[in-house]
This record gives sequence, structure tokens and C-alpha cells, in this order.
Amino acid sequence: MNKILWTLQGLLAAVFLAHGLLLLFPPPDILTLMNETMSSGFRVFLGVAEVLAAIGLTLPGITRVLPWLIPCAAGGLMIVMIAATVFHMRRSEASSAMTTAILFVLATFVAYMRWKVHPIVPRTPS
Repeated sequence: MNKILWTLQGLLAAVFLAHGLLLLFPPPDILTLMNETMSSGFRVFLGVAEVLAAIGLTLPGITRVLPWLIPCAAGGLMIVMIAATVFHMRRSEASSAMTTAILFVLATFVAYMRWKVHPIVPRTPS
């Protein structure tokens, strides 16, 4: 189970790191489209949140320092994915809504499993 969780954490981290960086540093043509649907401040907020979540899904587990941050990061992504699913459903973007719903389910699974079932044990002081 630990390998499955690490795989999911890595995949979620890669997806949200890539998307977060796209929100923070979009190409000019995509920036125009983004500015039509959200303010630049909100876009930057989401980008920073997604990059921090990607770090929070991996770094605490690798270092075993504050590993309780992993389910917190996954929980934060759950909130973002609920909002993203609603956003895409209102715009009749079925494939994007399905993608965000699947990401929600994966983040929920990681959050629960790392919180209750298979948490990472913190490093003990030497």
C-alpha cells in the first residue's frame, strides 16, 4: 500500500506542479484566455497553492519531517478540485470537469490513507 500511495502522491504532485507553474508563468496566448475567465490575482493564488501542494505531497514524506502535512496538502487540493469541478461544469466543459473530479477522488484517497490508515512516521531525533 505504501508504494501505491507514493505513486499517487508523485503523480498528483507532478500534475499540480505542472498546472501551478502554467498558472504562474503562462505563455502570452494562454494568458489572454486565462484573463478572460479569472483575475490575475486569483490565477497567481491558485498557481502558488498548487505548487505548494505539490511540495507538500512529497517533501514531508521524503524527509519524514512534519509528515502530517501530506494529508493537509491533499485536503487542500480536495477543496481546489471541488471548486474546479463546479467551475468546469458551469462552463459545460465535461472532460475538464471529469478530470478534476478524478483528481478530487485521488487526492481524497491520499488524504485519508496518509491521515488514518498508513501515515508516514516522523523522523525521531538522534
